[in-house]
Amino acid sequence: MSATAVGYLVRAVEALGVRHIFGVDGANIEDLYDAIFESSGEVTGVVAKHEFSAATMADGYARVTAGIGVVAATSGGGAMNLVAGLAESFASRVPVLALVGQPPTDQEGAGAFQDSSGKAGTIDAALLFDQVSRYCGRVESARTLPAHLARAVEAARGGGPAVLLLPKDVQRASMEAVPPFRPQPRVRVRDEIVLERVRAALRTARDTGKITVIAGDQVARDDARAQLRRLVAALDAAVGVAPDAKDVYAWDEPGFCGVAGTMGHPELLDAVRGSALCLLVGTRMPVTARAGLDEALSGTVVVGVGAQRPYLDVIHAASTDLSVELAELAAEFESSGSSAEVSRAARPESSLTVLPVPEATGPGLRYREMVETIGAVIESGTDVFADAGNTGAAVVHHLRVPRDGRFVVALGMGGMGYAFGAAIGCAFARARRTLVIAGDGAFFMHGMEVHTAIQYRLPVTFVVFNNNAHAMCVTREQLYYGDRYSFNRFQPSDPGAGVAAMFPGLPAYSPRSTAELADALRTCVETPGPSFISIDCDPDEIPPFSPFLSVPRRHS
Repeated sequence: MSATAVGYLVRAVEALGVRHIFGVDGANIEDLYDAIFESSGEVTGVVAKHEFSAATMADGYARVTAGIGVVAATSGGGAMNLVAGLAESFASRVPVLALVGQPPTDQEGAGAFQDSSGKAGTIDAALLFDQVSRYCGRVESARTLPAHLARAVEAARGGGPAVLLLPKDVQRASMEAVPPFRPQPRVRVRDEIVLERVRAALRTARDTGKITVIAGDQVARDDARAQLRRLVAALDAAVGVAPDAKDVYAWDEPGFCGVAGTMGHPELLDAVRGSALCLLVGTRMPVTARAGLDEALSGTVVVGVGAQRPYLDVIHAASTDLSVELAELAAEFESSGSSAEVSRAARPESSLTVLPVPEATGPGLRYREMVETIGAVIESGTDVFADAGNTGAAVVHHLRVPRDGRFVVALGMGGMGYAFGAAIGCAFARARRTLVIAGDGAFFMHGMEVHTAIQYRLPVTFVVFNNNAHAMCVTREQLYYGDRYSFNRFQPSDPGAGVAAMFPGLPAYSPRSTAELADALRTCVETPGPSFISIDCDPDEIPPFSPFLSVPRRHS
């Protein structure tokens, strides 16, 4: 490999244990791809169809590996297209390193094509990316690259994107005599003083009443599911999960009370109301996770453990490694004669109360029957990525997440189309069946990443709920504006037939019944490589989303 700055970066990516760099090529980042080609082959360059999706690929890769995702983009529009994807990683504290090409330094402020140096009235990329990153550094010379990279990696590991702006001449500069990048050990944050307060509160609550645990996606990122189960058993606790954490505690395990918040289950509300204490584990409890719970939470003691302080005013112990903290808490309560020895029956799946929605009378299949059919067919170990919106609400509320699989729904920014790229990043990282569930609006935005899955023969099944609309916006027009008009209904389309015509050889299906859907899914999961399913559904169906269910319908 050449002893240039980009060669140094590729070797650094290898040293971090990262095996894929996602991006879109261009004149001011092409030297990075040249360095990848000349490398030992440990790192693969993956070209996406759009920089937003490349950023979400890095995001999905990071979420399922507990490492860093890496994305690359050229200057100008390519760099601008990264912003929305990095904003999701910023809001969700996902570690991503973005390598962004820039014009040569001697052309900055002198009319360079795609100049974003901030000179002579140009856009200042450093200021722009500073708002969606934990660190942004403009690398002015190869000599400063090692220090910038070290700071960027440390910042990303702290939770969120880090950006390096790399002028083309700096990328090509020699680093012959520079020692290789050596990642520093991750700094573990542990607030022992507050942890003792949390332990004391748990001891008191266990002696006076029930405990409810609400777990977030940090449990999955820290690979702490087993430790969570141990702690729940030791405390004989009721358990709920945040909407983006359905994979951290199985639907049929003891004490499970469903999902928290806007897409949640009333059993969890009842559990919190009847508790002496609520323990938040790895969740900040944003509105989507706490809607409907505020009054109940205000009436009980609330404590938390996790990397980020919850939005609620709670006793919170900072921890960046829940696998350690939860194991220690479990050991303490197991050894103190807890109720872990009590036989704890699993909750039957059917006993969770489903949010009642108005009956839909339009065409196609219904959200619940589609999602329950998917949940009954997909196999253990399948990773599931859902897009936000009406489709996401149905998936969060109804899906039985397969065991040993990740479940991701991006609620930080809720950007449409996130799931297409993120699932591809996951499939590269884990090389196993990955499922996308998204609406047709999200598909039209970023669904052409199907081509990327085909290009690299990835085991991704794309499932599109096609209601020919931005359905959540249609629902809002109906509920809040009297259904007098709609800007959000589409000209009807047939994504299944369209994708089949575009990509001959891609297994593509358009089932019209749940039986056909189940058959199509079974074929997809048994077929190596990508596949595609489009299911027609009703744009006027109200999803299981509590804010919509409490609104009296207005009429014009």
